[in-house]
Amino acid sequence: MADKNHELADFLKRARGKGDPSRSGLPSDSRVRRVPGLRREEVARLAGVSTDYYTRLEQGRNITPSPAVIEAIGRALALDEAGRAHLRDLLGVTAAPARLHPGRAQRVRHGLHQLLDALDGEPALVLGRRTDILAANRMARALFADFAQLPHRERNYARWMFLDDDARALFTDWEDQARAAVESLRLDAGRDPDDQATAALIADLRARSHAFDTWWEQHRVHQRTHGSKRLRHPLVGELTVEYETLTLPGDPDTTLYVYTAEPGSPSKSALDLLASWTSPRTATHRP
Repeated sequence: MADKNHELADFLKRARGKGDPSRSGLPSDSRVRRVPGLRREEVARLAGVSTDYYTRLEQGRNITPSPAVIEAIGRALALDEAGRAHLRDLLGVTAAPARLHPGRAQRVRHGLHQLLDALDGEPALVLGRRTDILAANRMARALFADFAQLPHRERNYARWMFLDDDARALFTDWEDQARAAVESLRLDAGRDPDDQATAALIADLRARSHAFDTWWEQHRVHQRTHGSKRLRHPLVGELTVEYETLTLPGDPDTTLYVYTAEPGSPSKSALDLLASWTSPRTATHRP
């Protein structure tokens, strides 16, 4: 992975390039814009800092703005909350809880496995750092893939999404879901840019997937807390599931995903049919 200063410079340049001068409240001038987006001096003016200060920041110089200045720059660049969190991460002033034992392999505690098994009628899985798949109940394995049967290195959501042909065939909205995986992984990577396992995953995906490499270069970040997925399942046909995410208190590196379908809908009938065809004897996978 590129060093942190390069990541910061790239993120700021791309965010500035997506700025809309007509919506920024800046006075118009007669200068011809040769490139889209905001000029550096315009971002500086909107953020209330000097052009020289912002330029040095965008060049990745070793400076640390105050929280107020970071928020002002975030507003000037029209960053959403995920974008501002990513900016704070890159500047090393994140307000997020510290990661617990960042270099240690993650494990899912027994009580969480029991919770997954209790959600027997709904697909549910647990993701960890860099979108590693830590656990999945029987319905999640039936709906998506039997992750427990994959080699340990392959139990990663982003890797599965981009490198498994079955994943590409499963999602009718594959491009939307794959972009979301890239943006989530980019946000996660910013929290711990020195993590070697994350760097290795990203390097491998960039080398093996043109789509991943293209979207990674765009340096977009977004945190999906809820949404929908459209699937064409080989057993039960087309269905749409909604998902909600829950980050566990005291464990910011672990997220529970629960998938449901609208009651009375064809998608709910498809899920119920899938449940009836899936043996309930298998418990959640314990790495």
